[in-house]
Amino acid sequence: MDTKVIMLLIFIFIVAGFLGVELISKVPSQLHTPLMSGTNAISGITIVGAIAACAINTQGSQIVGMVLGTIAIIFATINVIGGYMVTDRMLGMFKKKEDKK
Repeated sequence: MDTKVIMLLIFIFIVAGFLGVELISKVPSQLHTPLMSGTNAISGITIVGAIAACAINTQGSQIVGMVLGTIAIIFATINVIGGYMVTDRMLGMFKKKEDKK
């Protein structure tokens, strides 16, 4: 890869990070649960992309691509499961509490 392309990709990554922080900080607390559900859906798409990357690398027998793809699948899966657990816990806070009689 050319260094100009790498610098452009790093710049896009940094700008996306700052934009993400700005957007999340502006979200009211009532919308965090729906936002979390949408983020979990996007993480599911990340899993599909990681599986596709692994599938492409199996044809070329590139071990580095396979290892990175497998790590991406593992991390994306942990992200999705953790996100759904947090969402479930947040929704549990809004349930009516039962009387202990």
